[in-house]
Amino acid sequence: MRGSSPQTAKFGVPTVRHKITVVGAGNVGATLAQRLAERNDADIVLVDIVEGLPQGKALDMLQAGPIVGYDSLVTGTNGYEETAGSDVVLITSGVARKPGMSRDDLVMTNAKIVASVARQVAERSPQAVIVVVSNPLDAMAQVTLAATGFPRERVIGMAGVLDTARFRTFIAQELGASVVDVAAYVLGGHGDTMVPLVSLTTVAGVPVADLIPKERLDSIVQRARDGGAEIVALLKTGSAYYAPSAAAAQMTDAILLDTRQVFPCAVHLEGEYGIRGLYTGVPARLGAGGLIEVVQAPLEAADREALHRSAASVRQLVELMDSRRGDIDASLPPLGEGVSIG
Repeated sequence: MRGSSPQTAKFGVPTVRHKITVVGAGNVGATLAQRLAERNDADIVLVDIVEGLPQGKALDMLQAGPIVGYDSLVTGTNGYEETAGSDVVLITSGVARKPGMSRDDLVMTNAKIVASVARQVAERSPQAVIVVVSNPLDAMAQVTLAATGFPRERVIGMAGVLDTARFRTFIAQELGASVVDVAAYVLGGHGDTMVPLVSLTTVAGVPVADLIPKERLDSIVQRARDGGAEIVALLKTGSAYYAPSAAAAQMTDAILLDTRQVFPCAVHLEGEYGIRGLYTGVPARLGAGGLIEVVQAPLEAADREALHRSAASVRQLVELMDSRRGDIDASLPPLGEGVSIG
């Protein structure tokens, strides 16, 4: 991974650092920028359309450096010139669903925002890897791929890492175990159609089905599906941002540091798992350049069917966006061309 931010000097020795752009300075974006700055291996650009918001948050983060112990340069901006040459761009921008707003209206509103953002970052950082965090996640990743024209390796969606973390948390709480000992994968779309792979879930190597009765395990699976909604209900206004930002930062680490770690991510499938032309959450190896490979996990028949149902729900959103593509971006190519499931 190239380092492309402006050269700085330490003790007179020129250095080149990685450069990361975070688009959206709301709770998720700002917390994500902070997490990345504290890693001290890249300079951060925080972008938002609200004047003063990204600049103020960036300056605050910059002043935390001497206390926490990082030299990351954090820059806030309302434009995209400062993002040029970014190695990784994370898109968190979009609106939350408001009272009286239909699901379709939410999809179209965020699709228009994400398409515009994607075009602007791609123009200035044509070799960047883009990680999409905006919701509805799988659909927004589909829009980003079309708007940028990037290969699928360089447009990845963050969802499965977050959903899996929630699932692992609830299992660890149930058993009084360490979350580190819980190994699990949650595939499929981000939301009601996610697919926790219970048959492959273990705690210190022991199958979780041998440790937790089925009825109780089913309730834990459902709580993981409702994980985001549970937090929204508790907060009353706003939604989760600590765990989502941690998930996106972990994916960024894998890309920048070329760790080649496998994560459940939203990937544009090209026949894997019997799905073609759609973003769906599957195990994916990440490293320099983004997606290294889609890992084919052994799925039980019921899990494969559930994954296909999840992909079908994404296809519905893609069809909606295609039917109103002119409302998003008249020059956007077809989003659902060549889609097949099964």
